[in-house]
Amino acid sequence: IVERGARVLGFELTSDGAREIAGRARGTPRIAGRLLKRVRDFASVAGHGPVDAKLADAALTRLEVDARGLDAFDRRYLRLIAEAFGGGPVGVETIAAALGEARDAIEEIVEPFLLQQGFVQRTPRGRLLTGTAFAHLGLTPPARETAQFGLFAEGGGDE
Repeated sequence: IVERGARVLGFELTSDGAREIAGRARGTPRIAGRLLKRVRDFASVAGHGPVDAKLADAALTRLEVDARGLDAFDRRYLRLIAEAFGGGPVGVETIAAALGEARDAIEEIVEPFLLQQGFVQRTPRGRLLTGTAFAHLGLTPPARETAQFGLFAEGGGDE
């Protein structure tokens, strides 16, 4: 799809450049097309010839799309849960209010990809970040203890 799009747009794109763009497009053709156009614009301003993986990576990095396909808003969502709510659980209404976005936008646009990639879990108590999300953000996950663990603490029971 990306290589075909480059031909339609009339610019040269190497196969590794196409793979770089496709890898960050979340498996969505519409997003691949949007990223391709932005990379083309970046390449034309920079005056480069064929777009290779290095140039595509530089352009996508400037566009704040990381290697996993997360954009700045995705990372803002994850960082909010990690830093303000200790990794969760936190309700979607609270997240929406803190981000200044509509609940529907969070549930329909932001969360599906994050759920699919294993960054977030939906639980009855709210959204919960996974270890994958903390690792991606470069943060240490909080130690989580449940009430049940206290039942088995040393010296806490009848012996």
